[in-house]
Parts: sequence; C-alpha cells; structure tokens
Amino acid sequence: LQCRLITCEPATRSVTRTEMDGTVTPLVTEYNGKKFNEPNDVVVKSDGSIWFSDNGAGTRGNYLGHKAPWELPFRVYRLDPGTGALTAAVDDMKRPNGLAFSPDETRLYVVDTPGPGQRTVQVYDVVDHGTKTANRREFCSAEPGGSDGLRVDTDGNVWCAWSGGEAEDGVAVFAPDGTMIGRI
Repeated sequence: LQCRLITCEPATRSVTRTEMDGTVTPLVTEYNGKKFNEPNDVVVKSDGSIWFSDNGAGTRGNYLGHKAPWELPFRVYRLDPGTGALTAAVDDMKRPNGLAFSPDETRLYVVDTPGPGQRTVQVYDVVDHGTKTANRREFCSAEPGGSDGLRVDTDGNVWCAWSGGEAEDGVAVFAPDGTMIGRI
C-alpha cells in the first residue's frame, strides 16, 4: 500500500498531492476558470474521491496566506479520481470549513464558520452513488466558541476541535445523534 499526502495550500490556492518521491503534483487550482478562494480542509473518501472546502480563510489577509479577492462562492468540492471532474458538492453554506465522513460514508459532516454566534456543524446525506449531498440539517451548534476541524471515529462519534476560551478550548465529542458525550 502506497500512501500519498493530499494538501490544501493557502499560498497557491490549490489542492496538491505529494508523491512518494517527494514531488508535488497540483490536482486542482480553479473551478470554471476562476481561482479558488483558498482550499481549507480535505478528506479522501474510500473510492479515492477528494472532497475539500474552499472558504477564503487564507485570502482574508496575509496571516494564513496572501490577501486576494474572492472569485467563487464558498463551497465544498468533489474531485473524481477517475475522470478528474470537479463538482460543487455543497453550495448552501456561508463558510464551509472542517469535513469528515461517517464510518459508512453515507453522511458528510461540515463545519460552517461564518462568524461568531453562528457556528454550527451541519450533516448531509451522501447520495447518487457517493457523488453528491442532500438533506442538509444541523448536527450541533458550535457555540459558545466554535469548531474548526473534525473527525469521526469507528462508532460514528464526531470529535470536533473546539475553541472559545478556557472553559471551551479542547475537543468536544458528540454521539451520532448530535448529543455531546464528552470534552477533552
């Protein structure tokens, strides 16, 4: 088994793959002729498709990337491993961020980070043979504080990076039904 590293690059506003010999291959740099705002988070599904959020975090200023105008709406994209086709998989969020699939890959969790007081984790059903999303619903509110990255364990529990001050910083863990079951 050979593994490669898939990376969202703020400086180049692209998604790349680092090959086994260390060379970097750009996978996507634009959508419909427009540069990405700044790919932010990425997850690879078992079928090899690459799903990533594009939320402009690196182009808001020079702290995470390079200040630049936004050319596209904020979305989650899916790159097909066989054809190289790029499609918008989620286009109904204010600012999609962290991504993770449920263990059976029938659900996609996406953190929405439009600003303070509005952060949520949304969940979508993955439909059309794993190529699209539907039936968006709130999984949990990410306030107070806010979530960014997240992952799902083999039991379907959602582990969210959490920030918001001394009592909130750490990791919040949610059961598959959205009930918080722990904090680290």
